[in-house]
Amino acid sequence: MSLYLQQIKVIFWKDLLLEFRTKERLIAMAAFAVLTGILFNYTLDTTRLQPQDVAAGLIWMTIVFGGLLGVGRTFHLENQDGAFQGILMSPTPRDAVFIGKTLANFLLLYVIALLVLWVFTFLFALEIGGSIWALLLALALGSLAFVALGTLFAAVSSGTHMGETLLPILVFPLLLPVVIWGGVVTGRLLAGRPVSEVVGSIRLLGAFALVAMAAGALLFRFVVED
Repeated sequence: MSLYLQQIKVIFWKDLLLEFRTKERLIAMAAFAVLTGILFNYTLDTTRLQPQDVAAGLIWMTIVFGGLLGVGRTFHLENQDGAFQGILMSPTPRDAVFIGKTLANFLLLYVIALLVLWVFTFLFALEIGGSIWALLLALALGSLAFVALGTLFAAVSSGTHMGETLLPILVFPLLLPVVIWGGVVTGRLLAGRPVSEVVGSIRLLGAFALVAMAAGALLFRFVVED
């Protein structure tokens, strides 16, 4: 087990170091998040519409579309120089490769999710209050479910001539539970409702994230070998 965890750690740090060296995905996702927040801030008529009534949907929409910019390029650099084939030829288990890459993508996306939350909170003058930890947990679970599905289907799309264009078509239908439950949690907490009202949705998010991770680890072998 220690060797397995070490293999996951190597893949995880390799992806993070590659990203921090190029900053290609992080900058693109961060720029999209900030620009989207500014755009909605100037297009919403706050005299007729309360920002907290639509903020939850806007937050999750920004996370999903911004996340696609990053997750879709998970295998881009490695496929360019053939490095990913070298990883597949190593004795590292395929599920360890998937988990390592998913965790690296999760860290990147969670940073962007926190940035999105801060941008919308600041621009729309939203009040989170004492429910901040429940909101952060919901963002974490939703981000984990997103990257688990996104990493798996990024591997699928990277092997086709359509590339990143195919990824949204494959992922969007499966992301509906994440957007629905995440939006419910975020919307009610931003409306000042007690945490007890969203415990069920947070549990569903957690269960969906675990299922997505397990399914991705199981299916990743067949995706990359085909």
